[in-house]
Amino acid sequence: MGFFGFIILGLIVGAIVKAVMPGKVGGGWVTSIILGVVGAIVGGWIGSLIFNTDLGSFFDLRTWLLAIVGGLVVAAAYGAIRGRK
Repeated sequence: MGFFGFIILGLIVGAIVKAVMPGKVGGGWVTSIILGVVGAIVGGWIGSLIFNTDLGSFFDLRTWLLAIVGGLVVAAAYGAIRGRK
């Protein structure tokens, strides 16, 4: 899946992140969607390094799991950095 596929997947992951971590991610829906896109791209990149292959299609379960985990990690890191102020 290409870069634009992960952006579309990230939009969906951003909504999932907002539903799973509603109080942890400040900034509303726009911030959650941006963090979801960044998380999906980071998760896809790390997944391609771990599995040493392209992650395949939009409907591959590994792709979704890595994107969601990446989105949650990025959102948690953002919440931790934002909370230090």
